[in-house]
Amino acid sequence: MKNSILLLFVLTFSSFVTFAKAQKISDGETVDVNGLKVSFNITNKESVQAGGKTFDRYKVSASVKNTSDKSYNIRLTSYPQIVLDTGIVELDCVNATGAKLTSKKIQLKMKTQMINVSYSSYDKSGKSVTNILPVIGSYYFDAGDTINDNAIFIVPAGEKPEVSVRSLR
Repeated sequence: MKNSILLLFVLTFSSFVTFAKAQKISDGETVDVNGLKVSFNITNKESVQAGGKTFDRYKVSASVKNTSDKSYNIRLTSYPQIVLDTGIVELDCVNATGAKLTSKKIQLKMKTQMINVSYSSYDKSGKSVTNILPVIGSYYFDAGDTINDNAIFIVPAGEKPEVSVRSLR
């Protein structure tokens, strides 16, 4: 019983710390998050029906510009290596419903560096042929770089998206 209460307390505290680090961002606004300039814009709004209810559908765009002197890099050591944590910042729409398979958040991720690898193989006639295979070599976000992404948020009718942004690095 004591372990359950302690676990509940730890989970509640950790989610509060994550929420406390998030900053609110509004349409057309740019906020600074640890040297990263994050912008959020609503590009289109329309009303839609889902499950017999009316919702507002917003097409939004987000961008992050690295205005710090720090570069972010993940260099891969061997192929294949699966890397899941390439996110830089995350914009979370608190009042998004996720209806019709739409987003509740936008995660802006590092850029991918592709490397062309040549390898030899044999064709059907037995002749040696050199082929090129594009392989991910690293993920990066250098000083001065900008990353953009779009999403669709569906929120209850009459509401605007309530968006918060937090750094993932």
